[in-house]
Amino acid sequence: MRIFRMPALVRRLVPQGQWQMPVAAGEKTLYLTFDDGPIPDETPFVLEQLAGVGAQGTFFCVGDNVARYPDVARQVLAGGHRLGNHTYHHLNGWKTTPAEYLANVARCQQTLDSLAPPVIAEGRPLLRPPYGRITRPLAHTLAATHQLIMWDVLTYDFDATYAPEQCLRTALRYSRPGAIVVFHDSLKASRNLRYVLPRYLQHFAERGYQFKAL
Repeated sequence: MRIFRMPALVRRLVPQGQWQMPVAAGEKTLYLTFDDGPIPDETPFVLEQLAGVGAQGTFFCVGDNVARYPDVARQVLAGGHRLGNHTYHHLNGWKTTPAEYLANVARCQQTLDSLAPPVIAEGRPLLRPPYGRITRPLAHTLAATHQLIMWDVLTYDFDATYAPEQCLRTALRYSRPGAIVVFHDSLKASRNLRYVLPRYLQHFAERGYQFKAL
């Protein structure tokens, strides 16, 4: 079963997490996020689409990918976007010891900070736990050093069984002002991402929405 918008019960499991952003009455703002990159081809494609409508986004990076493709990560920064921590090895917080998870987060953060410390250091670093899976003790510990970013809308662009047209329809349906929306700049998501993202951006841009980084 696909859950596109996180129900209140799930949100209460990680009270330290930011699930959506506050917006003023009448404000039309969406917060697009991209997980699992940066990688060649897919991340530059996303950057091109965002630039086309003057949008900014937030990229939650796997540290190993940043180490492999630092120039792609720098392209994200050069475009005025923000980088966030997605652990170094895309760890599942429900299946990893606390010590291993914390060390993996720290390693990813060190890799991100090595790119451009003055930019990365604005405010608390951002962290999104892969799969959204993190224990309460881990969330409590990490909230002291990172801003935990969850999501309001999950597009399921990574699901190969999900038709691109349906992926677009549901992404449009569930997005609302202040929503934190999850896409993936990954090979797994490529088919849906390349169909959905341009049309999604065009739809909301034509309706006067802004797209901001977290």
